[in-house]
Amino acid sequence: MPGAVLLGSDHAGIQLRLVAARAAAEAGFAVEDVGPAVGERAEYPDQAQRVGEAVAAGRARFGILVCGTGIGISIAANKVKGIRAAHCTTEYEARMARAHNDANVLCMGERVVGAGLGEAIVRAFLAGVFEGGRHADRVARITALEG
Repeated sequence: MPGAVLLGSDHAGIQLRLVAARAAAEAGFAVEDVGPAVGERAEYPDQAQRVGEAVAAGRARFGILVCGTGIGISIAANKVKGIRAAHCTTEYEARMARAHNDANVLCMGERVVGAGLGEAIVRAFLAGVFEGGRHADRVARITALEG
């Protein structure tokens, strides 16, 4: 089993979050979905904190967060120490986020990315492998910014 993925969204990202959960499960990951349920409201900073803290603590290998645009939730997630959240709108960005930045949280926007592309982005992100090497020094420099 490749590990666990923790998913969360605000109310504007529910449908894409459900697509992402299915894609992660099909890729062999244990999936935990922290909601919200269809019809419930949730605020993206709260969901980003919830998922980010769990990933940073090692309770999940990766996080996937979805809001309307993917921007707000990625900004919020990156405030959590130990999180390298990448807002991705293409498969290429998702692959590079893992390969070069060792991103541990994927962020997407339901109003920007459709279900088919969203699923492909999730699969690319979860299949990605950090290349290390010269990129490891850069990731260490990013981590040093956290203080």
